[in-house]
Order: sequence, then structure tokens, then C-alpha cells
Amino acid sequence: MRGRTLRLCLGAAALALVGCSDSTQTSGWRHPRTEWGDPDLQGMWPIINLISTPFQRPLDEKGNPIYGEREELTAEEYAAAQQRLAARDERYKEEIQSNKMGVGHWAEASRSGDAARLTSLLVEPKDGRFPALTERGKDLSSKMKSSWSGTTFDEPSDFDAWDRCITRGLPPGMFPVNYNNGIEIHQAPGYVIVRLEMIHEARVIPVDGRPQVDPAIRQWMGESRGHWEGNTLVVETTNFNGLAGMTNVGTPGAPRGETPMTLNTKVTERFTRTDDDTIQYEMLVEDPEVLTQPWKARYPMQRDDSYRFFEYACHEDNTAVRNFIVTSRYERAQAAKQQ
Repeated sequence: MRGRTLRLCLGAAALALVGCSDSTQTSGWRHPRTEWGDPDLQGMWPIINLISTPFQRPLDEKGNPIYGEREELTAEEYAAAQQRLAARDERYKEEIQSNKMGVGHWAEASRSGDAARLTSLLVEPKDGRFPALTERGKDLSSKMKSSWSGTTFDEPSDFDAWDRCITRGLPPGMFPVNYNNGIEIHQAPGYVIVRLEMIHEARVIPVDGRPQVDPAIRQWMGESRGHWEGNTLVVETTNFNGLAGMTNVGTPGAPRGETPMTLNTKVTERFTRTDDDTIQYEMLVEDPEVLTQPWKARYPMQRDDSYRFFEYACHEDNTAVRNFIVTSRYERAQAAKQQ
């Protein structure tokens, strides 16, 4: 299966938050602090509660966003979303009980059983739809390749970075997919580390005021610098290598086709803890070279310290790239014989 040892059981343990409290909010809740005085965001914050929420809002038969500019589902819509999520979870549970794994295990169970009340992860543009690409963006998009959209495979470069187990990239790494939705936050003096279950990437974010690295240094996940605005962690990421892609078809409701990014992409994230068990997360993506306008996503991260990361065994015995190439060449040879 694609890059992971499937979760068959879930351990239970707790991660303790360190420190004292900060300013009192209207609810009476006080933001915890680390021993060195920073707002405390530490804990396990899996986004598996978002697996039934589309990246962008679906369209009706006339091509209009079904929910208009609404960011939340009505009671009736939410009940329907709960039913869809329950059906998905049931398929997962049936395979556990039968001791036989199948397609139901491509989609992890939601754990809480509660769907998010969001109409989409995307909140800007206001209609919840991914903005149009510029002409430059369309040109770059036409040249992108992956196993999600390609049909001809001759070499490893015909596969994207996720296919090759390099990275899911940023922004995609901060959005839900069918599995490996764990996000864990650690802190140390001068640093925040956002640890991702998918491909086991660790985003090391300095918050000590150091300058950005030289623009010539480019990375798959970009280079991040953070600072505190009150209790909100603001993270600005630049210095992308432009090769990972801006969104990914693995995210439900993502734009069809390939959406590119360039060396000029800038991602600004905001992590705001609103109570013991919730972080309000927001991401703004800017790249005028390929986007006709910036886009913003927003969602709640729910704390679950019983969640545990499992091995992301992407390379071990992974023959998918070779098999794609061999099969593609064989099919084309057979088609040539019939001409």
C-alpha cells in the first residue's frame, strides 16, 4: 500500500503541557506558557477530523459553489456529513473485525466520529474555490507530472515528489489526506517544531528573530521563520525550490490537474490556541507568478494525545515506480503492434 504501515490499534498516553498561564480570555480560559515564557502549543494535533471536509467547495449542476460564501454547514448538511463519515468509519471497522484489510484501510477511521462543520478548508476567495491560474501558471501546470494525472511513464522524473517518497511539500503537508494525518508540535527555547506523520517530516521553525537564509538556498518545504503576535505563532515560509507542487490531488476536493508553485511562493501560517484542545490554524498562500489572487485556508486542529504516529514505510519494497514504467512501456509497445 502507498507508503505506510496501517494503523491496527491505537495506544493511549498523555503529553503534559508545561508551565503556567497567561492572559485571561472572556471564557476564563488562560493560555498555558512554556517554562521559558512562550505561548505553549505543544501536543498532538491530528487533523483526521477534517478527512470529510473538501479542500474547495463543490459545485452544483450549474457550476456554482453549492454553499455560496458560507463557511459552515447547516444542521441538515452537517447531519448528512456525519452519515458519510460514519459509513467510511464502518468500512474500516469491518475490516478490523474480519482481520482482512482492503480498500477500507486506505481511509483511516475518524476516531472521534465527528465531521468538521466546515463547507471547505479554503475560505478565500470568498466562494471557497481555488483561484484561476495565470497564463504562466497554466504553462507550468501543463508540464507537471505525477502518477495521479500522468499516463506515460519512462523515468523517475515522470513522478512527483510524493510518488518518490521525497516530500508531500508545503502547503500540501498541512492538509488532510486519507491516512497519516498526525501533526505534533514540540517547543524549545527559540524553536517550534511541527512534526508531520506523512513522510515523517519535521519543520524546524526558529522563533528567535534570526534573518531568513540566503535566497539562493532553496528547499522542498521552503525555509520558515516564526514570531509571536500575542499568543499567535506566525510562520512565514519562503525559499521554496518550486518543485513540490502547490496542492495535491490526495487532498479531497483539491483542484483537478496540477497546480504549480514557483521560487516566489510565500506561505504565511497562523497558529492560535483558543482552548486546551483547539488550535485555530490559518494559511495564506501568495504567488502572483502563477495565481491570479492569493488564497487562504482555515481549520481547527483538535488535540488528541492518544494519537500515535506509525511508520511511513514508503521506500521499503516499493516497486511502484518501476512497475509504472515497465507497464507503460509494455502498453505502448502493444498498441504500436496493432497499428
